[in-house]
Amino acid sequence: MPEKLKLLSWRDIVFVALPSLLLIIGAFWLAAQFIKPAPPDQLIVSTGGESGAYQRFAARYKDVLARYGVALVAKPSAGSPENLERLRNPEFEVDAGFIQGGTARLGEEDELVSLGDMYYEPLWIFYREAALRGGNRVLDLKGKRVAIGGAGSGTHHLAMELLAANGLDAKNTKLIEVGGLSLVESMQKGEVDAVFVVGPTQSSLVWALLYTPGVGLMSLAHAEAYTRRFPHLARLVLPRGAIDLTLDIPPHDTQLVSPMATLLVREDTHPALIDLLMQAASEVHGQPGVFQKPGEFPRAGHSEFPLSKEAERYYKSGKPFLQRYLPFWAATLIDRMVVMLVPLLAVLVPLFKFAPQLYGWRVRSRIYRRYGELKFLENEINEEPERHSRAEWMEKLDAIEKDASGIRTPLTFSDMLYTLRGHIDLVRDMILRRTAA
Repeated sequence: MPEKLKLLSWRDIVFVALPSLLLIIGAFWLAAQFIKPAPPDQLIVSTGGESGAYQRFAARYKDVLARYGVALVAKPSAGSPENLERLRNPEFEVDAGFIQGGTARLGEEDELVSLGDMYYEPLWIFYREAALRGGNRVLDLKGKRVAIGGAGSGTHHLAMELLAANGLDAKNTKLIEVGGLSLVESMQKGEVDAVFVVGPTQSSLVWALLYTPGVGLMSLAHAEAYTRRFPHLARLVLPRGAIDLTLDIPPHDTQLVSPMATLLVREDTHPALIDLLMQAASEVHGQPGVFQKPGEFPRAGHSEFPLSKEAERYYKSGKPFLQRYLPFWAATLIDRMVVMLVPLLAVLVPLFKFAPQLYGWRVRSRIYRRYGELKFLENEINEEPERHSRAEWMEKLDAIEKDASGIRTPLTFSDMLYTLRGHIDLVRDMILRRTAA
């Protein structure tokens, strides 16, 4: 063993190192309380009815997330209200859900956050031209057979809002709680006179009804009034020929009202998964459309639910910095390690500064203790030199010197030890002068 190590006091090292180690372990434990585990490789989304827009968008999200090694599982539902119910139920296994604007209200115990507005979700009111000619008011549907969407769907919720605002209900109008592609055949057979549909332009039901002969699209004369009465609605204009220039669909500018489609997630959803959802939403909903400009969606909306911190950061800064240059798994791993290293560095930096000082204090304290004993002996000799014989005084001094010689110190403190020995010799000379043989 090197001579320098022989001079070290392992007892002092343990005295300093053990508390330091415990402090580092404590810092790791504290950081572990805040660090998220590794992101799961699966994301569960509550969507909507089969062949609906929510299902179609979830399929496109699935393709995006698959590139990052995350599998998206879509769980069909009756629509927006059921999605919200699932998210609120802690026993139901789901991470996110599509919500139609206006169908959800923030509850006191809700632990849900919004990812912003995803796209316009217009309300389309189709009618049989043979049953209703030139109608441009919801009130014109009075006494007709009206399909208002399946019970529990977002379409049903919005249809009932507008019907009630116009004084229409089951007493004066036949309301049929049904939705889906079967309505196209019902319209053709004359089984229903009008249909309420909520969904984007690309919705299969909307697209089919736009091209069905004998079916017209209602232009709402009171569209602006509805937006004032229902703040969650926006007024949209579908330009003439926007769907098909050749067939001139629609044949004139058409006024519609539209809620916003949003994504809600649980607050405990892994932040990395939320980042991926935001990236998927930008890729899927950021394209131009009949009602939107390129890059207009997704955007921070005015939902009743608070905006997720991850979504807010995404709208300000875009994709997380590390994910721009590294694979997803590597970026998330580094993010988690940084959370661990920050408190560790906060402990290590002052520890490296004060640990050597604490160790030095421990070594010096033993030398100072012998100085105290030496000073006490010197005072005794000065006050009562005859109290002991010279041999007895020398015996006491030799004990202090022997004790001092046994102090193990690193080379840095050797000068203090040699100085102590020199002072012991001074006291020995004083004993020889002040005492008898």
